Amino acid sequence: MAQRAPNPDIEPAFFERYRALTANLETVFGTDGVVILGGEGILGLEAAVASILEPGASDRVLCLSNGLYGDGFADFVELYGGTPELVRSPAEKPFDLAALESTLEAEAFLAATVVHCETPTGTLNHLEPVLELLEAHDVLRIVDAVSSLGGTAVPAEKIDICLGASQKCFSAPPGLTVASVSDRAWERIEATETPSFYANLEPWKDALDEEWFPYTHLASNVLALEAAIELLLEEGLEAVFARGGPRVGFRASRGRCGAVSQAGSRVWPLNGCRGAGAGVANGDGAFGSRRSDDDTTPAARGAQHPACNRSW
Repeated sequence: MAQRAPNPDIEPAFFERYRALTANLETVFGTDGVVILGGEGILGLEAAVASILEPGASDRVLCLSNGLYGDGFADFVELYGGTPELVRSPAEKPFDLAALESTLEAEAFLAATVVHCETPTGTLNHLEPVLELLEAHDVLRIVDAVSSLGGTAVPAEKIDICLGASQKCFSAPPGLTVASVSDRAWERIEATETPSFYANLEPWKDALDEEWFPYTHLASNVLALEAAIELLLEEGLEAVFARGGPRVGFRASRGRCGAVSQAGSRVWPLNGCRGAGAGVANGDGAFGSRRSDDDTTPAARGAQHPACNRSW
């Protein structure tokens, strides 16, 4: 049933709804410090990078990747003046922990970026050993959980900036970024002169306490996400994970076709299908365009078939 959406600029009722939604999202994340930005999921990836990189400092960021969106993080690092170091594995393969450890021991990094679930391939990466290595080397941990949050367990309590979005497992309309930000990450964000206003997390830190948003929020999207999260919590996170877990992605150590078949679905033939996934332009081409043409796995490139693309 249609309902009137309160004005996010002037009506206290909107802030009450926003406050209740962030509280519910904290239950989903298992952490506090949750913010909701008006912009679809890729805004979160860009804002997380932009908010911690000091212009002109050439901060080093380790980008762990086995797919399109892992590579795309490196594009954002370059865009905001950082120096990315890609530690890559083939699509549909696990992260190379030995290579990650040797890279961490050889150089110092401000932060590291990781993708939990690579949408084009469906690979669900095992995060815990990666996060432990990064913590041991005092590296800020940024995780893209856009395609996994709400559908499977995400260890957000071990992540400094954990990113989600409204349109994936939450099944709400696209248009909102959700993020859990640790105290350590907020300290770095507040100490950084970010050259962007829209792609900047800092204005959102005290937005709820001050009842002031940096720009007019997307009221209808917020109410839709509110309803979706209420349904999720009503069913219960463990029940949702048990029901939906096999469909969220497949473990990187398993074959894609076998995992899809075990989930009761039929594999879509993707041979010969190729594309660039999301098309966020930058100096080197499309977002995530670093993945080489030598990698001929269609899903690794981001297929043009809608079943293989993020709805960004």
